[in-house]
Amino acid sequence: MPETPDGAESPAESSIDAPDLHKVDARSLRGLAHPLRLRLLGALREFGPATASALAARLGESSGATSYHLRQLAAYGFVEDDPERGKGRERWWRAAHRGTVFDSGRFLTHPDPEVRGAVGVVMHEIATAHARELNTWIGTMREWPEEWNEGWDISDFQMRLTPDLALELIGKVHELIESYRDLVPEGTEGAANVRSHVHLFPRPAE
Repeated sequence: MPETPDGAESPAESSIDAPDLHKVDARSLRGLAHPLRLRLLGALREFGPATASALAARLGESSGATSYHLRQLAAYGFVEDDPERGKGRERWWRAAHRGTVFDSGRFLTHPDPEVRGAVGVVMHEIATAHARELNTWIGTMREWPEEWNEGWDISDFQMRLTPDLALELIGKVHELIESYRDLVPEGTEGAANVRSHVHLFPRPAE
């Protein structure tokens, strides 16, 4: 079950019903399946509440486009108004949940071709976001303090598994990552937001 950006995490089965994760249905998945909507949602989750104009500047889009797609995201329950920040006609938006999960296996075999197409759009955009984030890190890694020289990893592994064992491994990896989530308080000196991408998929033998 993938989680759309802010992450690119896929939560373990035990965390799917967590109150800060939004599990989407076929209808809301279709509403999310747009590259700019996914980028807007990712930006709100990573950087916090913002106006349509601020998001337009961050993403290199027009404020008209960001405003329209934010309203669409709100209609499907992904974002909401942030009344504590809005002043006058200025409208602030915030993500409604920390993450969004969906049953990709069920949607990939859904009888509605629109749903199957929507899950493809979302998955490709997640993969693109992962590649973009990783390439940005590689391009800026020398700008980080020396303490971070060893605090990162780019690895890949190959092994033979059954589908059940693959699902078990995914769950254990997610549980381990989640166990680190609240260990470092806000404002801790030397700390930074860390991104984890988890990819596990079958490959042909030849």
